[in-house]
Order: sequence, then structure tokens, then C-alpha cells
Amino acid sequence: MSSLLRAEGLAFGYPGRRVGTDLDLDIAQGEVLCLLGPNGCGKSTLFKTLLGLIPALKGRALLAGRALGDYTRREIAHLVAYVPQAQTGTFAYTVEDIVVMGRAARVGLLAAPSRSDRRMASEALRRLGIQHLASRPYTEVSGGERQLALIARALAQEASLLVMDEPTASLDFGNQVRVLNEISSLRQQGISAFLSTHQPDHALRVGDRFALMKSGRLLACGRAPEVMTPQRLAQLYDVSPAEFAKAPHP
Repeated sequence: MSSLLRAEGLAFGYPGRRVGTDLDLDIAQGEVLCLLGPNGCGKSTLFKTLLGLIPALKGRALLAGRALGDYTRREIAHLVAYVPQAQTGTFAYTVEDIVVMGRAARVGLLAAPSRSDRRMASEALRRLGIQHLASRPYTEVSGGERQLALIARALAQEASLLVMDEPTASLDFGNQVRVLNEISSLRQQGISAFLSTHQPDHALRVGDRFALMKSGRLLACGRAPEVMTPQRLAQLYDVSPAEFAKAPHP
């Protein structure tokens, strides 16, 4: 499979504060790569760097074989959709309006969304089981429902890659299952996903490969038998093998 997104010798962070360094990884077309690591290890900052939202401090990121910096924001949006952790909105857009915003990169400058764009949004809402929320203000639905709306927005964007920052973190069990099933379905359609999670069982359910990040560096990246072992996960989360053995885990 060809590489859709690639990082080479990447250092990332902010002026005066390096968060991560010496990072190499790639995501192939139609692959799900799951990123695990403790809070504060740099996962969200890495995502923002790979999306071109903040510049790399060193190294480079390639999107479809081309340097990320050579793309316009609109061109990136044709290829990559971002699902951040849900936050309370400022403006009382409806849930449907939030999802329709995913079509922005495919709507002409100053043009209004078409009927086709709204159909795409409605289908994304239906796939996630939240079509009944379409007319509700985004600011008035629950945190979990806002997260589902952001995932629906990414689906409506029709991108080749979804970058998802803890997409199931605020969801109840039923909606976690729904989202994980949707991620598996996307893979079958040739769509890639790069997602972070604190749940090894969620990662194992949907992932093709797994990356373990600690203190801004990758401890390991590869298939489950080599990476998702009790020893590596205990090292990742700073617990002893004995403590890990007593804890519930897959």
C-alpha cells in the first residue's frame, strides 16, 4: 500500500518548547493507525503538526508524497479531515450546520451549500445515529453528542484520511461501539484513519498498526503481536508488570 501521510525525522512543538522529536511514521491508504500514550506526551501537538496547523520544528511531513507545506489549506482539507476533542461551541449553529461545514472545501468561493451537500450531511448524521439532532443547537447538546457531530462533519468532508483525537473519549458505550464500527467500515472503503485513544481494547478492535508514544518519542510502532504486549504497555503507562497484570485490559 502506498503511503498517504508520512513523517520523517519530525520534531514538533511551539516556539521555545519542543514537545516531540526524532519521530518517523507513515500511514498507508486504507490503514488504521492507533496512537496510544499517557496524557501530555504530545499526541494532540503531533496531530496539529501533521495537519499543518502548526509548523514542524525540524524534519518534514509528506501528504500523498508531497511536502505538507506545499499545500493550501483548501487542498489539505480535500485529503484530510480532523476530528478534535469536542468543545462547547460559541455560536448556536444547528448540529446539521456544523456537519455541513465539512463540505466547505468542496463548495465554491462565496457559494452556498447545495442540496447535494446537505444530503451528504444528512447521510453522515444517519450513519452515526444522530439525525434526530439535526435541528438542535450544537451548544445545547451533550458533550458526547457534540463529539458525534464532529465525526459526522469529518465523514461529510469526503477526505482520504481522518485524524481523530480520542474520538470515543466522551461517548457512552453504545456510541463508542457505533464509532468504532464506523472506523472499521471506512477502512473497507479505502479510507485511512490516524486516531489516538487511551483504550487498548478500542485500538485492538479497529487498528492495523499501533504507535506507542511517551515523552514526545515513539517507543514502538508496528503490528499488535510486537507492540501491544503487556510489557510494552506497562512501560508506556509507568506501571509495573505486576500492577498491569492485575488491571483490566485486553
